[in-house]
Order: sequence, then C-alpha cells, then structure tokens
Amino acid sequence: MNIRDHIRIVPDFPIDGINFYDIATLLAHPDAWRATVAELVERVSPYKPDMLMGIESRGFLVAAPLALELGCGFGMVRKKGKLPGQVLGHSYDLEYGSDTIEVQPDLIPNGAKIVLVDDLLATGGTMAAAETLVSKAGGEVVANFCIVELDGLNGRSKLSAPFEALLKCPA
Repeated sequence: MNIRDHIRIVPDFPIDGINFYDIATLLAHPDAWRATVAELVERVSPYKPDMLMGIESRGFLVAAPLALELGCGFGMVRKKGKLPGQVLGHSYDLEYGSDTIEVQPDLIPNGAKIVLVDDLLATGGTMAAAETLVSKAGGEVVANFCIVELDGLNGRSKLSAPFEALLKCPA
C-alpha cells in the first residue's frame, strides 16, 4: 500500500508558500494506518528501544500505537507548561524566536534506549532539541523516526542519532 496516497497536502498552510502534509487523512484510513504502523515496527524494532518518545502533538499519535506494538514504554515531549509534576526543560532557538520543550524525567530510566518519533521532519530544530532533552534526562537517543521528511530543508543534519522517514516529500 502506498501510504503517500493517504496523506493530504494542504497548500499555503499555515502560511503562503508552505505545503502542510496532513496525516489526519492517513489516520482516518484504517488499512493505510495499519500498514504505516507495521512498516514503522519493522524499521524501529532493530534498535530495541526501551521507550518511544512522541513529540507534541502528532508524534503522540504515531509513537503510542507503535510502542504498543513493540511492547515498550511510551513518553511525551511536550511544550512548556503542558506536563504535570516534576519536569525537565530545554529551550532552543527557532528561525524566528525560541521555544521550550519538557519531559517528565522520572519516566525515563537512566541509560534507557530511546527512539524519538514525530509525524514530520522539516528543519530538524525540535527533534534536535528533543535529543538534547532526553540526554539531559538520562536517556540515550538511539534513533529518530518520522512518517514524512521534507526534502531540501536538511533537517536530518541537525540530529545526532540515526534518522529514518517512510516518505520524502518536497518542502
């Protein structure tokens, strides 16, 4: 099954000149979604992760069922102020401004092998920041995965751990 056929491209969103790759249409198609998760299971399992960390918010939708299939833990990398209890944060620069992401460090066992998961990789800034944050929490990022990688933005060059995407699409 060609999962690309089930991802809607929304032109000029969120701003003019940007194509938004919407996985909502993929999630709405059970056979295509099942095939996507199965392909991710096949690619992620060799890394033998202890935990998958989904990056807010579409990364949660990808990482949670994948973790269930792999029989490993699931955690969330969230924007500042969204997690209860003790949190560990990391601020990073964006093209225009900055942002902060957080994790609950007590959920990441020291030395745990972590795979970071998101729906899409563009410039790589958020995923690179998530790598740093997981490392600060005591985990080891062994790989990064997305459904879509935007070609030409060179986001993977910012990452320390190996990166794979199921699809490469034009930015």
